[in-house]
Amino acid sequence: MYYARAKKFTMSDKEKLYIFDTTMRDGEQSPGASMSVEEKIQISRVFDEMGIDIVEAGFPIASPGDFEAVSEISKIMKNSIPCGLSRALKKDIDACHESLKHAPRFRIHTFISTSPLHMKHKLEMTNEQVLDAIKESVTYARNFTDDVEWSCEDGTRTDMDFMCKTVELAINCGAKTINIPDTVGYSIPEEFAKTIKHLKNNVPNIDKAILSAHCHNDLGLAVANALAGVSEGVRQIECTINGIGERAGNAALEEVVMAIKTRNDLMPYNTGVKTELISKASKIVSNATGFPVQFNKAIVGKNAFAHESGIHQDGMLKNRETYEIMTPESVGVKKTSLVMGKHSGRHAFKDKLSDLGYSDLTDDIIQAAFGKFKVLADKKKHIYDEDIVALVDDSLIVDNKINAINLKSLKVFAGTGEPQKAEMTLDVYGDIKNTTETGDGPVDAIFKCIKKLFPHDVKLSLYQVHAVTEGTDAQATVSVKIEENDRTTVGQSADTDTLVASANAYLNALNKMLIKREKKAPSQNIKHQKVKGI
Repeated sequence: MYYARAKKFTMSDKEKLYIFDTTMRDGEQSPGASMSVEEKIQISRVFDEMGIDIVEAGFPIASPGDFEAVSEISKIMKNSIPCGLSRALKKDIDACHESLKHAPRFRIHTFISTSPLHMKHKLEMTNEQVLDAIKESVTYARNFTDDVEWSCEDGTRTDMDFMCKTVELAINCGAKTINIPDTVGYSIPEEFAKTIKHLKNNVPNIDKAILSAHCHNDLGLAVANALAGVSEGVRQIECTINGIGERAGNAALEEVVMAIKTRNDLMPYNTGVKTELISKASKIVSNATGFPVQFNKAIVGKNAFAHESGIHQDGMLKNRETYEIMTPESVGVKKTSLVMGKHSGRHAFKDKLSDLGYSDLTDDIIQAAFGKFKVLADKKKHIYDEDIVALVDDSLIVDNKINAINLKSLKVFAGTGEPQKAEMTLDVYGDIKNTTETGDGPVDAIFKCIKKLFPHDVKLSLYQVHAVTEGTDAQATVSVKIEENDRTTVGQSADTDTLVASANAYLNALNKMLIKREKKAPSQNIKHQKVKGI
């Protein structure tokens, strides 16, 4: 696909490229992707806010639920034009009108197959019968609205001479938009562009309608085909969020819109879509359909703005344009993610430490933690921030060789009919202290004892228990994460007694917080720390 290099345009100079979203119609036809009326309304509100031009809300004749969804969506649309799909049948068109009539403006989208294969085996109709159906259906739809779209299903496998006849007829009958579907994802970009060019050159009234592309992704070419069509005169692209749809799906809206925005030098068109809402729309659709977005999915995938290679990370830290052609913020993602793994270098590791609040560590501690990180990365597929925090905190503990607070004894009373109670003795900077506290459960009582014996104010953001071995005598590993201002520490402890492990994990995190806060706790500051706490 080739584009002539264009001059620079202002936004008002650029030709409009209409975005027609069919997530709630074609997208919902993905096996298992059914959406409730409430979910469709939620999605449509986001689409309306995004500035999507036309929203195909459903196939009203298909079911009462589809009819209701289209009807409810037609009532709330403020910016987008709601649309319903219909076969070339009067009852379908009536259902579209009834469901859409609440909107001040709406579109009826009617279609019929035109390929020899479909006409023979699916419709069992002749060319003449198909032409009659087009004339009747488009003319009938035109009685309800001047915004009628007509599609030749399986267009890319249709005889070109016959396609020209059908398109000319549909326009003569009042269709304002002519859609050319690559229904089975069979075409390739040059071929699809050639089809559009042929129509532009051989349909006498083609200038009276907007040409649209509806490309499926069976060969992974949906977006490429649609953009190839744009190069020859397509001015509407039909697409879905996350590329969902029947079989391999449709052209992905986010890819189409961001391709136009990113390569506006070669495709000087204006979609008008608020791209900062793309990530939000992707998540809402994924949640509604239950279809997770693949990690390496363009634009909206988890890894779309993630970098693990040390070479890439180093380049990103120096200038983000070295490896990113668009900003994550432009699609509603908060920031680039430097994923820490075995390919990460020392530069990226140090930058990650800074993000985690370790801005003034000595080179010795950074090097020690980086060495441990590399060993862990060879063993562990996913390295989380908590893993890195634990590695650095362990290095700090070794460097300081101080544990301010230690558990001396613990008794816990739990069960039915009695309040959950803990009796605890701690060694706090050499002073032996004890207390008894009750709580909503044994762990709550334990943590209250620690706060009573060593007053402090931190947020407990994680409490997690893992069984290391099988059986009732399994050793439990407890993880605790606490936060104070911009500092975070993770404590861990293992014991066959889960409650003892819980107490020690919390104390471990607390000791690390003291070290991180003060960097070290010299003996002359002990009295001050005992009074002040954290």
